[in-house]
Amino acid sequence: MIVMVALALATISIHSSHLRENVLVSAVRISDLMVRSTTHSMLKNDKGEMQEILRAIGDEPGIHGLRIMNKEGRVVFAADTTELHSTVPMGDKVCRTCHEGTTVRPGPYDHRDDYDIVTRADGERILTLVTPIMNDASCWTAACHAHAEGTRVLGILDVRMSMSDMDASLAESRNQFIALSVAAVLAIAFVSGGFLWWFVRRPVRTLIDGMETVTAGNLDKRLPIHSADELGQLAGAFNAMTEELARARQEITEWSGTLEAKIREKTADLERIHRSMLSVEKMASLGNLAASVAHEINNPLEGILTFAKLSIKRLQRLDLPREQVEGLIGDLQLVADEAQRCGSIVKNMLVFARPQRATLEPVALGTILERCRMLVQHYAEMHNVEIAVATSKDDALVCDPGQIQQVLMVLMINGIEAIALASPRPASALISVEARPDPDGDMMRIRVADTGIGMTDDVRARIFEPFFTTKADGRGVGLGLAIAYGIIGRHHGTIEVDTAPGTGSTFTVLLPRRQSATIPTDLSAVS
Repeated sequence: MIVMVALALATISIHSSHLRENVLVSAVRISDLMVRSTTHSMLKNDKGEMQEILRAIGDEPGIHGLRIMNKEGRVVFAADTTELHSTVPMGDKVCRTCHEGTTVRPGPYDHRDDYDIVTRADGERILTLVTPIMNDASCWTAACHAHAEGTRVLGILDVRMSMSDMDASLAESRNQFIALSVAAVLAIAFVSGGFLWWFVRRPVRTLIDGMETVTAGNLDKRLPIHSADELGQLAGAFNAMTEELARARQEITEWSGTLEAKIREKTADLERIHRSMLSVEKMASLGNLAASVAHEINNPLEGILTFAKLSIKRLQRLDLPREQVEGLIGDLQLVADEAQRCGSIVKNMLVFARPQRATLEPVALGTILERCRMLVQHYAEMHNVEIAVATSKDDALVCDPGQIQQVLMVLMINGIEAIALASPRPASALISVEARPDPDGDMMRIRVADTGIGMTDDVRARIFEPFFTTKADGRGVGLGLAIAYGIIGRHHGTIEVDTAPGTGSTFTVLLPRRQSATIPTDLSAVS
């Protein structure tokens, strides 16, 4: 725009100069024409003819005035007769052509430099051209001998040209050029703006949007490539960069996920092994303690039970009052019953401490489950609990049937008692036992679920500890689940429980379907 404005101003100035030069040339030509036209009349000293020539030429369009003045500045001939006999002051522009004040300037005179442009009150501009009329040989040799040979200037020809037509043409040209310049500027601006928008701003804006999208985390963003120029190459480099970033992030994410999974897996394994080791150590220690305690108190208990029974028999043979005998017999019978109960506890302790060697044989797990259901059916009916057993056709399992039956019996009886303790009683009092092989076929999954009172996290963490029980009134010793845990461990299996207060408990036993030649009987070998 700056260049166009400067070009417009320069063109207008040049055009104005050319038009002014044309007007000046016209004035010069008219001056020359006047001099040549009046030369014959001046030689003849025909003043009437000279006045007529000035009037005729002065009527031409564009000529504002013509006049001839003598050396004293008096107008002797004029196209406008009102100017005749008027006097021009010596300081006027007309006189400065030959005079510098009162001093006469030496010649020669170039009348092209002796012009002036004056603006009238009505705004019209007038170009005034002064041409000295020189005294040449034809003048001083003429018959009239009006001037001597030494006289250089005979008079002054003053031509005044109107610049109205030039100004109008210049104004029209200027307006046209300004309009064309404005149109050119707008066209150039529009074309340049469209070019910049389409070929520069749009691709750059697309690139910026893509970078903002990638910065926000979306590495799937790709830029369209419409050209092979620098912006197209930049878009291609951007796409290659985002692809590489996406691939790197995917690898990092995969490695991170794999690493987290492995860490969680190893952490869970370590925690499980740690818990198993603690449980094994605790059970082994408790087993040894239980064996020692059972051995120490078993003989005294046998003596107490034997002498209590003998005392009952002796009292029955004595001739004593019936009421007294029955009271003594009741006391002794209570001693015998409690001694027998202590003996059962000692027996369970011995079973826990010194489990029997397992006898492995292939069995149908459904048969063991059905036998367990029959054994606990009466106990379940006493508590109005329903038992549901489900097995698959593929239920072959290598195990010690008696020990596995003992495990299932413990779980089912515990479930019945948990339902009986629930308050309010659950709408569905059910013990469900389900046995299914795992998809890979190497493990048998046994699930025993009840709708009882459930367990808190603290209770669940201790249920497999020996001598831990939640049963009141001495109804349990706390060895059932500990013995079950040991049996399952010796079968190289696992047992887990899923429970919450008020939602029941679900025990899941996982056993290998095939066993090694022997199963350890030592608790320290259980893992």
